[in-house]
Amino acid sequence: MPKRQFEGTIVSDKMTDTVVVKVTKAAQHPKYRKRFNVYKKYKAHTKDGELKLDDKVVIEECRPISKDKKWRVIKKLDTPSGSPLPRAEPEDED
Repeated sequence: MPKRQFEGTIVSDKMTDTVVVKVTKAAQHPKYRKRFNVYKKYKAHTKDGELKLDDKVVIEECRPISKDKKWRVIKKLDTPSGSPLPRAEPEDED
């Protein structure tokens, strides 16, 4: 049986060798059919010190590493390096 994998965003990297990953999915109300977002946070094991807050990662199910840690980071997804456009400097009017 294949292991489960989720894509998520790192919301905390303050622990040693552990990151907290927030996985969001869309759910639908059974009666009213309105769609809404549901999220869950997973603690995932990582050895890389290069993962930072707001990085997109893929986590995979693994054997229990500790009480709460049953997932591991398998790869970091490429995020577009499109930083916000710089603000335009006000022009000096003489």
